[in-house]
Amino acid sequence: MTDREPFRTRIKVRHYELDTLGHLNHAVYHSYGEVSRLELLEKAGALGGLSGFAAVLLESHIVFRREIRASEELDVTCDAKFGSGKTFSMDTNIYKADGTLAAEITCTLGLMDLERRKLVADPRGRFAEAGADLKLLSTAEGD
Repeated sequence: MTDREPFRTRIKVRHYELDTLGHLNHAVYHSYGEVSRLELLEKAGALGGLSGFAAVLLESHIVFRREIRASEELDVTCDAKFGSGKTFSMDTNIYKADGTLAAEITCTLGLMDLERRKLVADPRGRFAEAGADLKLLSTAEGD
């Protein structure tokens, strides 16, 4: 286990993202998760070195914990977990500015070979070969 914090992105809620009840539309939570995932992949260097490959979303599950309103500033975390198969997971938490957990998103992803249109067998290994910072991608990576 590690005491490192997962990657974090700050997002401010915009008024047009609200639903008729005046809180963040359910679909926007998923968009915020995608923003965090893509920023993490970019910062870790996992996008530039993966020519011909792309991370693809296979499944997404969300648990709504607290209401989010207009103009709130949120911290959106993202942390990858690699196993031995073709897929990996990315856990995203959305926190209010006071640290209150507002939502938890768990996604299953794969790394697709864009020419073959198939998932690669070892996404972690492919990220490593591409020079990605695995310690930034995943708090489970050794120090």
